[in-house]
Amino acid sequence: MTMSEEYLSEYGQSWRLYGSYEDLQIGQVSEALVDFTGGVNTRIKLAEAPPDLWGILTRATYSRSLMGCQTHLGTTKVLKNGLVAGHAYTVIGIRKVTCQYGPENLVRLRNPWGKIEWKGDWSDSSYKWELLSPKEKILLRKKKEDGEFWMSLRDFKIHFVDLMICKLTPDLMSQEDGKKWMYSLKSGRWVKGSTAGGSLGFCNGNFWMNPQYWLNVLPVEDSKKNLNSCNVVISLMQKHSSKHRNRAPHLFIGFLLYKVHLQYQESNRKLPPAFFTRHQPVNKHQVFLDEREVTHDFHLEPGVYVIVPSTLEPQQESEFILRVFSRKHVLREMGGNTSFILSKEIVDKYEGKIWEDFFTRHFEQNPEINAVQLQKILNNISWRNFQSFRLNFSLDSCQGILALLDLNATGTLSIQEFRVLWKRLLFYLEVFQKGDTSRSGKLDLVELHAAVQETGISLSNEICNLMAIRYGDPDLQISFESFVCFMLRVEIMGEAFRNLTQDGKGIYLRESEWMMMTLYS
Repeated sequence: MTMSEEYLSEYGQSWRLYGSYEDLQIGQVSEALVDFTGGVNTRIKLAEAPPDLWGILTRATYSRSLMGCQTHLGTTKVLKNGLVAGHAYTVIGIRKVTCQYGPENLVRLRNPWGKIEWKGDWSDSSYKWELLSPKEKILLRKKKEDGEFWMSLRDFKIHFVDLMICKLTPDLMSQEDGKKWMYSLKSGRWVKGSTAGGSLGFCNGNFWMNPQYWLNVLPVEDSKKNLNSCNVVISLMQKHSSKHRNRAPHLFIGFLLYKVHLQYQESNRKLPPAFFTRHQPVNKHQVFLDEREVTHDFHLEPGVYVIVPSTLEPQQESEFILRVFSRKHVLREMGGNTSFILSKEIVDKYEGKIWEDFFTRHFEQNPEINAVQLQKILNNISWRNFQSFRLNFSLDSCQGILALLDLNATGTLSIQEFRVLWKRLLFYLEVFQKGDTSRSGKLDLVELHAAVQETGISLSNEICNLMAIRYGDPDLQISFESFVCFMLRVEIMGEAFRNLTQDGKGIYLRESEWMMMTLYS
């Protein structure tokens, strides 16, 4: 299957997303081209057209890319020159002709109305046709009111604003004809209070909360160009949740691309806030557009990068599709897996606190403690070396904590099991207090994401949001008690999966084992 066939099979029916055929009548020509082909758009501002515009048009024509353009807005609907103001046209051909004074580059356009044509040079009735040989004039000139006409490339750049090229293969700008490209697609969401961090310059330190995607650009040996330069096309498309999507206003969207150095390359954790204050993006002049799709072409060195798609303003919600095209790459979402290792520094930090006289004396009297005794200990203990903090563990929470750590299923905790719990509680409390910037005694969704990141655990945004619903109050605020239950469950279930899996992808359990693990935890 060719790339264009893959596109068509995956996207060729995307008009169904719009709810009805009527909705297809509204929108941009660039969006229509993508919806019917699944290609990727390149927009060229004709007032700032590159010097090789004719070469781009030539390659687009021979690669059978779809092209559209739009005239300048105006108060008059139909201008004296025959063009319709603020109107979309289709580019249906190009031709270099030889005139008596030299070569001329011509562009053939079509008004979708099937009538009302250009009246300037190279129009159906223009004297310019007399400058061609009789054969060329016969082949190219059609004196018919059918909405199709020719105009010079020079006039095309003057009278039209944008040129949209929908590429079925993304190598239009690279000039590496006949080479095989690959593409990757990821769906994501900006969620208010969670992953809708907004742009880097607009707000604060919440930019890192946006979804992040790890991109490894790999060298290709058969490339005609230098192996140190790879052509990469990145496309970000927003998806409205409303039924009539074309009638909903577009958000301003864009993305930043960062080169990632060695210390961040092996981790699946999202890049922390400090990274974005210390490093400059590859696309330093980020542009946010209120269009459905934003696409950029890059020439990148092989290596690891991170793509951060965002809306211009924080707390704006939308679904999106991120597509990456290159000769060879790997793309994955960051923060998608769970992993936790209690570092030696954390163990050493709290080792002295664990064996305080209080615990030694208590476990001498009670070698094993049940949930009621655990509740009494946690609610009456002196949490030293921390800020004043009111802790109140319910019996239900203590039963849940005990079930997670009760490895031999006795209904009690030994001193060794409590030792593990105590180290984790001290660590979680420090993380919780650091994350509770408002000093409210609770974490909101943004603070929860930051706190989870601080622990070294990597969770997908969806799981974090679901855990806030499961463990939070009606306002999705997380108390320390709930935070402990949440973090312990994440850690213990992650450890259980890694212990049971043989291939890192799945596990097989008998029904009794499944019931034991899921019900008593």
